[in-house]
Amino acid sequence: MKKILVLCTGNSCRSQIAEGYLRLFAENKALIYSAGIETHGVNPRAIETMKADGMDISTHTSNHIEEYMALDFDFVITVCDNAKESCPFFPTNALKFHYNFPDPAKATGTEAAIKAQFAEVRDLIKSYCHNFIQENLN
Repeated sequence: MKKILVLCTGNSCRSQIAEGYLRLFAENKALIYSAGIETHGVNPRAIETMKADGMDISTHTSNHIEEYMALDFDFVITVCDNAKESCPFFPTNALKFHYNFPDPAKATGTEAAIKAQFAEVRDLIKSYCHNFIQENLN
């Protein structure tokens, strides 16, 4: 079984959303993990925006990359430039992928505007995850 790790700065939004969609699209073809170079807890708005798309990530946890140093991953996906540039040495032969998604946690404005920005980023990540699985696991 393939192992996929999604990395972000705080493992609170983008990586959590990606973990949810990768699990959905991979079905039983891969084990999906997410981690951060820091841990910030799962963002309540990430949980809410995923729920609006029929996904429950409320049981996800915010994990630090050091928790996974002993695992041999097939794929590592960084979803923000900070994680790509700041990630400590990670001993793996994994294929590495990178996409710098906007950070919805930095959204400003009215509550409606913030929710719209979360939904926009969610949809970008959903599309990326679907394509990733189609290109790399099928």
